[in-house]
Amino acid sequence: MQMAKELAVVAGGGGFIGGHLVASLRKQGYKVRAVDIKPFDEWYQKFDDVDNKVADLQVRENCDKAVRGAQHVYQLAADMGGMGFIENNKALCMLSVLTNTHMLQAAKEAGIERFFYSSSACVYNADKQRDTNVTALKEEDAYPALPEDGYGWEKLFSERMCRHFREDYGLTTRVARYHNVYGPLGSWTGGREKAPAAICRKVVEALASGHHKIEIWGDGMQTRSFMYIDDCVKGTQAILASDILEPINLGSSELVTINELVDMAEDIAGVKLERSYNLSAPKGVNGRNSDNTRISRELGWEPSTRLRDGLEITYRWIHDEYLRAHSKSRRLSETKQALAGNAEIGAS
Repeated sequence: MQMAKELAVVAGGGGFIGGHLVASLRKQGYKVRAVDIKPFDEWYQKFDDVDNKVADLQVRENCDKAVRGAQHVYQLAADMGGMGFIENNKALCMLSVLTNTHMLQAAKEAGIERFFYSSSACVYNADKQRDTNVTALKEEDAYPALPEDGYGWEKLFSERMCRHFREDYGLTTRVARYHNVYGPLGSWTGGREKAPAAICRKVVEALASGHHKIEIWGDGMQTRSFMYIDDCVKGTQAILASDILEPINLGSSELVTINELVDMAEDIAGVKLERSYNLSAPKGVNGRNSDNTRISRELGWEPSTRLRDGLEITYRWIHDEYLRAHSKSRRLSETKQALAGNAEIGAS
């Protein structure tokens, strides 16, 4: 698919998945333009040989500038986070439709060769996800539509836009439904982190504080599959290069309960924690898993990194980030105390 010095645009390139995608593309020899609304110092990964742009892609003019001269566009930019974020910010999530609309319009006008859109497993009908012993979700299970309120509806609508831009305007669009992506170099605190990162952080916090307790949202019996970031990046590029016209699952089929996810994190850390369950916290659907029949058939591949292996890499990274952050905070506190002491001496 790649030709010498082809320009690929990654919208949302300062984010978790976008940052890893930028890293992969540049290693393959692409020219890369990364665009994100976040200030540059808040990007998860930064590269000097990338054309980095800070811009709000809800604004059409910025989308025109973002895609100018490009051959491929990866539209990952969105306001999103873990279940706590999307359940409490439905309107904010819905506003991502502005970004998707304007990026599609800009891509059409610029004659972009291929356009990738990152959708989500949150588009799936909630009635098919009420049982923890969930039947893995096939692509056709998105209809009749009953997606996650707010975020899921926006994703499903934008999938349809991609389809109609392809059918009506000839824009080559490809859509993947991401299932719970995790890994290092992403959100692990602050409210936008997803379950694997949140659980790893809570285990690290319990060890660091000496209070060997952990709060779990829900009853811990809800089931999910989690896809490691390397698999996500590989699958994203393979889907864009493919002839797959309809939205397709991109996720692991390794189903676990949240309790089992905590078990893994505890095992990695070498600790057992006392568990409490917050039944009033956001927990999402009872069960969700990815049926990978279609991606296996179409690409001869599916995400395959074992959860235990990917979680260990993620845990080690969060552990180091936590210690670094708290060491910096401690040094800052000590400096303030020293300055206060000097001020008292000078005043006496």
